[in-house]
Amino acid sequence: MTALNELKRRSRQITLPALGACVLAYFAYHTVQGDHGLLSLMRLSNEVERARVALNHLQSDREVLERRVGLLDRRSLDLDMLEERLRLDLHKLRDNEVIIFLPTQS
Repeated sequence: MTALNELKRRSRQITLPALGACVLAYFAYHTVQGDHGLLSLMRLSNEVERARVALNHLQSDREVLERRVGLLDRRSLDLDMLEERLRLDLHKLRDNEVIIFLPTQS
């Protein structure tokens, strides 16, 4: 029975460190791979950066549109500019006018 007692004693000595190593490995894995881990943090940081770039682009587009709308204010409306934009956007012309399309330069 001494061999059996020796086996029980050693298994008790090994059990606690093995369990501790498993718990440590579990937390280490989830620190890197988990939903709130380091890889998720890097992925979310990249998404935030892409969203900021898109926001800046949309804000600049909005500013351009707001300036163009501001030019259409009744108090400061430039009728020549309005007519020019209408002709370009709608391809409208008078009876005695001809449109000549030029090739676009890239």
